[in-house]
Order: sequence, then C-alpha cells, then structure tokens
Amino acid sequence: MAARALLVVGDVVTDVVARHRGPLAVGTDTAASIRTVPGGAGANVACWAAQRGAAEVRLLGRVGAEAAAWHERELMAQGVRPRLVVDPQAPTGTVICLVDGGASAERTFLTDSGASLRLEPADWSDTLLDGVARLHLSGYLLFSEPGRALVRVALDAARARGVPVSLDPASAGFLKELGVERFLALVEGVDVLLPNRDEACLLTGLTDATAAAAELSLRVPLVVAKQGDDGALVARSGEVCARVPAVPAMARDTTGAGDAFTGAFLAALLAGADPEEAAAEGCRAGALAVKRVGGRPPMPGRPPLPD
Repeated sequence: MAARALLVVGDVVTDVVARHRGPLAVGTDTAASIRTVPGGAGANVACWAAQRGAAEVRLLGRVGAEAAAWHERELMAQGVRPRLVVDPQAPTGTVICLVDGGASAERTFLTDSGASLRLEPADWSDTLLDGVARLHLSGYLLFSEPGRALVRVALDAARARGVPVSLDPASAGFLKELGVERFLALVEGVDVLLPNRDEACLLTGLTDATAAAAELSLRVPLVVAKQGDDGALVARSGEVCARVPAVPAMARDTTGAGDAFTGAFLAALLAGADPEEAAAEGCRAGALAVKRVGGRPPMPGRPPLPD
C-alpha cells in the first residue's frame, strides 16, 4: 500500500486566550473575554491538516498527566491519531494568548512550554514512519536540547526512508535566542521551510520579505513564506516563483493562523497539489482560522467560542 499519512512531531499545549479591547491597564484590571482551549503549534497543524482532507494524520507529542486525557480526546475528535507521551514530572505546556480585540486581532504570547520541550529521542520510534508520506516538525522542538536531538533522529530516519520533511520556525523571539546560524545548521536536510515574514527576515538579515524568501531558498529546496494579509511567497533555487494572494477575512483572533496555513498546505501536497496550489489552500485555511477564537479548526456540532 502506498504511503499516505502525515506525521507531525511537536508541541501540544493548553492555550488560555484572553481577548481585550484597548491597551492593557498596567497595575489594575483590564476587562477581557477569557477561554481555555487546546493548542500547540504541532497539534494545531495536525488538526488543520485533518480538517482540510488529509487521509491520515498522526501526532507525536509530550504532555503532563493532568491534561493528557483531555488533549487526547480533543485531538481524536479532530480526526488526528495522537501518540502522547505522558511526562512523569512536568505539566502540560501552557500559553497565555493576549489578543487585541480591535481590528488588528494581534496577539502576544506568554509561554510556559512545560512537558512539550521535554520530547526526546527516547520518545521516537522509526515505526512511526510506517505508511508516512510526509513528516512535519514543529520549530519549537529546536528550543530545547532534547528536542534538538529528536529533530536530528527524526530527520535521519526520514531521509533513510525517502520521506520529505517540512519545518515551521515557530517563533522569531525564540529564534533570536537560539541564533540564526545554529538554526540553519539544525534544519539542514529539511525539504520545505515555512517561515512567516518576521522569521524569514530574521534568518537572512534582510528587511525585504521577497528577498528574504529567495535567499532562504538557497539553503532549503522549497520555501513558503507566510505573509499574513499579503498572502504567501513560494521560492525555489534563489527565486520567488509564485506570489499567492491572501483571502480577505475579518479577524477575531490571529492565534494559529500560521498553523492553519501549514496544515492545509501539507494536506494539499499530500493530495497531489503543486506548491502554489497548496499555498492557496493554506491562505484559505488561514482566513478561516482568524475568524475564530483559538488555534484549532471548527468541529461539527460544537458551537464556536463566544467573544
């Protein structure tokens, strides 16, 4: 039987989304709408890939005992086959998402990565790649020593089987701490890189997004640079070969929009789309994501989270 599954390796966390209007009032109260939802870049990508039609999506992640059952149920309800390692010491990672309730819907993250950064080579098995057509790695894995070791093990295993590998850099803030040259060395062998505008510029030292995407494509065979309201850029061999327009949307919460793009992009590639067509699917999913609170796709029979 031909390989058809997508395997995602990455973070599973609990998101506490606080939507506020106007500036935060330092030292006193700011009214907000607060919801607790499942999240994590890796988990979100897996859910969006399943929602956008990927035939089989698997997820390897690490969580604390206090929330393991809840996260497993939520992932299975989205059509994802989770393999969650329960950490005996650390709690599930938690991210507080401060979302501006105004027109920008811009977000700021306070991140306690918890068990997610303790995913390690011992959690990996080469059998995870059985039947897998693509492997996707969350960039958050690169921000801990165990995660970096796991990335190398997974990359080597995928290369041995001829499985293409994609990676999303995940966080410009964490990238600065890790260092650009170190990051580029760690992702050597990756086939597809999916940075956002800030990450692409940081990784190249360039201020122009088009030039940054082109430059990165000299290091990674395919670069798909997410540009928010400006859509996406597809670059190969030092040149931007496609500019994909965004789909207009009234944003409520931009949390997870990049994950939605990545999940839909990978699902489309698995279905046989070329990178430009897949990026267009990614833009459509991103537009759907920003209309919702939280980073996961809608589920039939479950009402959307209120403001």
